[in-house]
Amino acid sequence: MRAQLVELPKPDPSIIAHGDDIVAALRSIVPDGVVADAAGLAAFDGDALTAYRQKPLVTVLPRTAEQVSAVLAYASAHGVPIVPRGAGTSLSGGALPRADGILLSMTRMSRIKEIDLENRCVVAEPGVTNLGITRAVEEQGFYYAPDPSSQIACTIGGNVAENSGGLHCLKYGLTTNNLMGVEIVLMSGQRLRLGGKAFGAGGLDLLGVVAGSEGLLGVVVEATLRILPKPPVTRTLLAAFATVPAAGQCVADIIGAGIVPAAMEFMDRRCIEAVEAHSAPGYPKAEGGVLIIDADGVQADVDHAFARIGEIARANGAEVREAATEAERARLWAGRKAAFPAMGRLAPDMLCMDGTIPRRALPRVLAKMADMSKKYDLGFCNVFHAGDGNLHPLIIFDVMKRGELERAESFGADILRLCVEVGGVLTGEHGVGVEKRDLMPVMFADADLEQQHRLKCAWDPGGQLNPGKVFPTLSACVEQGHMHVKDGKLPFANLPRF
Repeated sequence: MRAQLVELPKPDPSIIAHGDDIVAALRSIVPDGVVADAAGLAAFDGDALTAYRQKPLVTVLPRTAEQVSAVLAYASAHGVPIVPRGAGTSLSGGALPRADGILLSMTRMSRIKEIDLENRCVVAEPGVTNLGITRAVEEQGFYYAPDPSSQIACTIGGNVAENSGGLHCLKYGLTTNNLMGVEIVLMSGQRLRLGGKAFGAGGLDLLGVVAGSEGLLGVVVEATLRILPKPPVTRTLLAAFATVPAAGQCVADIIGAGIVPAAMEFMDRRCIEAVEAHSAPGYPKAEGGVLIIDADGVQADVDHAFARIGEIARANGAEVREAATEAERARLWAGRKAAFPAMGRLAPDMLCMDGTIPRRALPRVLAKMADMSKKYDLGFCNVFHAGDGNLHPLIIFDVMKRGELERAESFGADILRLCVEVGGVLTGEHGVGVEKRDLMPVMFADADLEQQHRLKCAWDPGGQLNPGKVFPTLSACVEQGHMHVKDGKLPFANLPRF
């Protein structure tokens, strides 16, 4: 049995002892949506942080918000933990089940409830895929801007929980910038609406609290999402660099010039070679790597931005070419989205890190990561959202070789510490989950973590929603002076203050 650097929560034997009763109760709530046999539960034993596996006590697949509410109310009354799950594409262990808990899979709630072109929004259940939103409105000339690499599979509920971004988040923002409203079920079973078909509501930004809350505060059963008109012109440029630091400097120079591309993505030489072998998008050979840059909008603005971007790239030693056709544009971006699966050509296993740094620190951080690779004797590929400094170094290893997993996790932890050291943060879009949980004190003081925990206690007094995630240590909510929900309202005015 291999060692793991992350300690998983120890199950409560008293809950497991009542497993049959829990399953029976859940079947009375969701008659056609309870999985309790060992073979069935094996399909729900983890997420995309594949180093960690653990079968849930039981999995429930509700079809309605009423069923979700009833499941949470039952779990609250009986002290059973709940782990919400979308498609299981989380790379931070955010959807890792508990052996003594209910895994609440939201994939059957997959209806688009309303398309409102006049207000430029879509109302969707949490199990709708990210790409499904764009497909529902593209014939009318609209699209949904956040576009994670897993958009064909990842769900809107998971996107809200992790505040997902994507390739075009540089210009159009993360999920939180495109989320207009939610309906959320609290641990008590009560349902709460936040926001609606308009941005800019007054008062506390509770919608901003929910976006990126990683399933610790409630379960989203409906989301209202902003859709955008398709830009009239989009052009894609490919810039090949001799060195990685040169590409990093080019990114800093473009943003420093006041240009905001729709997307600006980087892949290094090793990543390019793997992607070319995987799907042959037609990338040039480059010792350092390539930047893929989109500019979109009206013709005059795009032409001006494109000319300046080309000048800056050449000034940093790049060879530049433009995608000549829409088909070529599609191939270039399909190759970028294939970077993660292409790693299978280099090694059996991979850890995808997710730190964010100031753009000015890119050359320094990229050079330092190369030194770390030698220290840990492990390969890695650089692929990341260059424009906003969101790094996704892909650490490749073989779990069957003694010590490689441990070295890979130590390598990843050092990368995240470096991100914080240069003024960045531990995560950009993958969340904290269990992967970064024990690194939270690197970024936050005890007082910061205590205040975050108080916020969780206000929503989830029993600490039953996705326990064991995000916080390195948890004290009981009663020690924080927890507050109860009354009449569907959260008494934030009574939140304990320093």
